Amino acid sequence: MLLKDHAKLLFTGDSVTDCGRARPVGESAFGGLGNGYVLLIDGELHAVHPEKKIRVVNSGVSGDTMRHLDARWQTDVADLRPDWLVMLIGINDVWRQFDAPLIPESHVLPEEYRRLMKLRVAEIRPELDGLVIMSPYMMEPALDDPMRRRMDEYGAVCREIAAAHDAVFVDLQAGFDQLLKHYHSYVASGDRIHPNHIGSALISRLFLQAIGA
Repeated sequence: MLLKDHAKLLFTGDSVTDCGRARPVGESAFGGLGNGYVLLIDGELHAVHPEKKIRVVNSGVSGDTMRHLDARWQTDVADLRPDWLVMLIGINDVWRQFDAPLIPESHVLPEEYRRLMKLRVAEIRPELDGLVIMSPYMMEPALDDPMRRRMDEYGAVCREIAAAHDAVFVDLQAGFDQLLKHYHSYVASGDRIHPNHIGSALISRLFLQAIGA
């Protein structure tokens, strides 16, 4: 288990992380973590490792891209002073290129995505005990699907930055690819992106395995 006793574990990202969490910051008490994978991780950590007393915090925002996360980084990441930071960002960076093709100003292309993530990771990594970067994903088994191909590009950026900054990389795309060998994507998501309880459980499991919990 990589987390030390009494560690503050902050999750940030987009709607997959947000899941209706409390504002301004989601905490474990009073249902503040939302109803997604962060809630499942919190439950597992307290049920299996109660002696560690991990504080789980959620600052995900629905609809966010890396550009949005960069703009709110100070208040929603740095000022919260986490011991461990978990980032899951990039799905909307890709999605806007396909669902809003005529609004190019909403597109965060790979070069900008890489630049902003590298900047923020390099800035905060010395302040952290640990960093986890989880790959964006699409529940699409056809590797030649244009949006799936694009998503894989952003996942490769996450892997690259994680390796450069001694971070744990969690390949969510690979995890969902295994699931899709047995089930259609509708079993885990209604739109191939937003996870239901099965998709959220998979994200939770992959994260917990990665940190040795």
